[in-house]
Amino acid sequence: MFDPNIKSIILIAVFLYSLAILAHSFYFFKGVKTSDDYNVAGRSIPTFPMILSIVGTATGGASLLGFMGDAYSGGLGMLWLVFPVYIVSAIWIVFFLKPIRSLGTKYKLVTLPDYIALRYGEKARMPALLCILVAYASITGLQFIAIATFLNLMFGLNTTAGIIIGCLFLTLKTYIGGLKAVIWADSIQGTIQTLGIIILFVTVYSLSGGWNTVKENAMAINQPQLVDVFGISTVSILVFIFTLGAYQFVRQDNWQRVWAAKTDKVAVNSNWLALIIGLVTGVFIVLTGVFSSLGLNIQTEQPALIFYQVVSQTMPVPMIVIMVIALVATIVSCADSFFMAGASSIANDIIKPYFKVTNDQKMLQYSRLSVIILSVIALVMSLAIPQLVPLWVAGTAMLTSGLLVPFIAGMLFKRVSETAGTWSIWAGLLTTVIWQIAGQPFGVHQVFPGLLISTLTIIVATLVTQPQNTKLIEDMSYGNNLGSSDELYEQSILKDKTSIKNV
Repeated sequence: MFDPNIKSIILIAVFLYSLAILAHSFYFFKGVKTSDDYNVAGRSIPTFPMILSIVGTATGGASLLGFMGDAYSGGLGMLWLVFPVYIVSAIWIVFFLKPIRSLGTKYKLVTLPDYIALRYGEKARMPALLCILVAYASITGLQFIAIATFLNLMFGLNTTAGIIIGCLFLTLKTYIGGLKAVIWADSIQGTIQTLGIIILFVTVYSLSGGWNTVKENAMAINQPQLVDVFGISTVSILVFIFTLGAYQFVRQDNWQRVWAAKTDKVAVNSNWLALIIGLVTGVFIVLTGVFSSLGLNIQTEQPALIFYQVVSQTMPVPMIVIMVIALVATIVSCADSFFMAGASSIANDIIKPYFKVTNDQKMLQYSRLSVIILSVIALVMSLAIPQLVPLWVAGTAMLTSGLLVPFIAGMLFKRVSETAGTWSIWAGLLTTVIWQIAGQPFGVHQVFPGLLISTLTIIVATLVTQPQNTKLIEDMSYGNNLGSSDELYEQSILKDKTSIKNV
């Protein structure tokens, strides 16, 4: 695909870029003084890096390569891989961002299971943690595989060695700087990633002859569904809505960024701007796949590698190098964010409550240790199942089925008891797992029975049980958490700085 000279240039460029990423993380190492610094970036990140960090996390290596490959094969209907994510994200921003931020401020929340345990009691933490770990370990391992695929294609390195290299690199980078380094690095990588995707689309569009050519070619091969937004089944659209879409409500990395924002305004504005940028780049990724197939008529037996073929056939050497760096930036910016989300849950939802850790410096050490633990889990998963996309989808379904209904119900309805919420999480989680193991009976995706059983469970359990901690539930209710939390944030940060000086 690339001749040896180009590969040598790419190798040097990627090596230097990797060193720069590690140097950037080392820069933040001494500035990480507390576990809050490490896990929620000291709750002090401004707008610009926050925007690009959200964008960088939303579009990973699997999205860039996978969505483009799916669009190459399946046509314009693959836009439904993108639309649900941003439709649901808009709903989440409008209705839930402020109360999530307010609750995080009041109770110093670090993870989504923190919220679940606060609302429904400590018994609810474990099933919530299981939902989080499966989803985030699988997607972290998926990024190891993305790096391994890149190294295999470019330099002939075998998959196992590539996965191990990806694991070591991403683990070291994340271990050193925590979320603060991740977010500031993503401000650079998100810029490279976004510009790379835009440049690639503009190049492919201009060389393909435009939309009319693409449409005519689809008609010529008697496949008009390839240029129809609704050219896929309704069932497929619903699956995307209730997995990739609904998942946005309970994405722990999104919650952590809301808590990491410097002010309420930063949290809201950065999410809206990131949504716009992410939607545009997501659409461009899908359109690039469609135009590559029907406009440029590029032929491949491996649609997942269409990105590399498009780049190699349409661009000069300097641009090829830039596009490859953009791909690496896409992989890394997504991987380290999910890495931190999963590791935060290990530290905060296993080590802290079960080992009764109260000293913040010890908690900081355990937070770094948790990165290594998650790394090992993700490494084992990626080596055992080198095709992690199905596991990622299953993990997303588990996360959505287990936590979506309890989260929304717990925030909106004071009558929902602690028992009802806990049972609902277990019911949704176990139903999804059993349905998947059973081979998806009747061809029904596991997210549908999972959500149905979770919803029925919380309704029935609410009717037969009573909430216990009514004062806390009232304080955590939706209506009591819609105001500004900036003053409370400033007091919290000042208190943290004072305690550090006294140590």
